[in-house]
Order: sequence, then structure tokens, then C-alpha cells
Amino acid sequence: MISNADQPLKSIDTHAHIFRTDLPMSAERRYAPDYNALPEEFLTHLAEHNISHGVLVQPSFLGTDNSYMVQALRQHPNKLKGIAVVNPTVSDLELNKLDVAGVVGVRLNLIKKPLEDYTSPLWKNFLSKLAERKWVVEIQREIDDLTVFLPSILESGVEVIIDHFGRTLNGIQAFNPAHQDFLNLLRSGAPVWTKVSAAYRCNANLEQAQEMLATLRSAYGHSEYLLWGSDWPNTQFEEKTNYTSQYRFMEALLPNIDERSQILLTNPSKLFKFSNTHTE
Repeated sequence: MISNADQPLKSIDTHAHIFRTDLPMSAERRYAPDYNALPEEFLTHLAEHNISHGVLVQPSFLGTDNSYMVQALRQHPNKLKGIAVVNPTVSDLELNKLDVAGVVGVRLNLIKKPLEDYTSPLWKNFLSKLAERKWVVEIQREIDDLTVFLPSILESGVEVIIDHFGRTLNGIQAFNPAHQDFLNLLRSGAPVWTKVSAAYRCNANLEQAQEMLATLRSAYGHSEYLLWGSDWPNTQFEEKTNYTSQYRFMEALLPNIDERSQILLTNPSKLFKFSNTHTE
């Protein structure tokens, strides 16, 4: 039995997905799983690895129907927060309902997608609504053109999260102008967070992930804008990794206990509004 009692914050897994195969799938999906990933399974993984809280990220293949995730948030309000997928035309009423349920941001999965005009009235209005609610905008996109559109999103006042090391397949390169533009944005102090997660989606081993982490840390000048997540259930990589493997990878990536606590506890607790839960 998974307890729903208010628990002290120990650490936070900021990236996991839940779904069932019988849920309606998005017509625009590029992939659909053939297995279930249930909230109870995720909570069991957290408990087995001494992680107290988690953030659920709406998977792209479920589209804008966030109801399954919201159900889990309502069942476990003291342990889980959520990142939803919504259309920019979403109503204030729907945003308010999601907010009350424990949603703290939206995700833009822009992998292999054309960029929108984020300076348009539609997007400016949408982003301002997110900023008013102090929600984050989480973006999955290759690092190569992030700075083309990030300034337009940041202008609204939202904080931005970049998924999975920026999804670079060849590291963060000193000789690549686009990569340097991104690092310069981090150096500027812009509220851009990076998840040092799912290195396997960057085709990176531990040594390469350590190099990317060092580059990010150097650009920020600190570790205060770094986050970690298991990416459970590691869709499309299930045969290569699992929760325990990703946790062990994190331990090797973040051997310094103080930095690990910064990235797994201090940083996400405030960003994802867990700060109203007491810490040990």
C-alpha cells in the first residue's frame, strides 16, 4: 500500500510518465507504447530508491487529454506534481482546474516539429497566463536552435526547463556556434533550467554525460538551475535501461553529496512548488 500521508521532502524525481494502452492516443503521435506504466509502479520505484516525491510529465502520445495524470495527482497530492500538455487556446477555466489538481507547468515537445511564432498574439496571451500562475514551460528540443525561440518565450516572464541535456547527440560542443549561443544564454542569468537526465537519449555514456554536466555547470557558474529525472519508464529504451539503472547512473554522475542534494531536492522543491511540504 502506497501511503498518501504528507511526507518529508528527501529528493524529487522530476521526470516520469504514466499511461495505459487503453487510453485514447493522440492522432499526431509518433509512437505508442504496448504496455502500461501505472502511477503505483512509479511510486514503488520512488520508495525503493528513497525518493520522496515526483513530477509526472504528460506523454506526447496522450495529447492534451491530461485526465489520467490529473487523476494520479488528485490521488497523491502530497507526493506528486504534474506537467501538462495543452493547446495555446486553452481556457482560463481549464488552466485553473489543472492548477488546483497540482499541475505546475506545460510541456512543449518540439522534437521534429516546426517552430511556432511565439511572438504572435495567441502565444503571447497563452504564455502570459502561464506566467501569472507561476507555471514553468518545459521544452524537449534539440539544442541546436533553442536560442532562436527561447528569448520570445522568456519575454513572457515564465521560467523554462530544457529536457535531457538539450537532446544533443554529439555533446555540447565548444566549436558549435549554436551550442555556444545556448551556453551564453545560461551565462546571462536567464531563468532556464536544464534536466541532466536521460543521457541515453543523447547517445551519451557516463563520461560523456559528465562532460556535458561540467559544461553546463561552468556556464551557469553553479548547480542551482540543474534538475534530475529518471525518465521512467524510459519509452523506446526499455530493453536498455530501467529505473534502477538510471538511479545508479545519477549517483555516478553526481558523486558529490551536496551537489546531488542541490539538484534532487533544493532546486526542484521550489521550482515545482513542493516548498509547502516540510523537509527533513
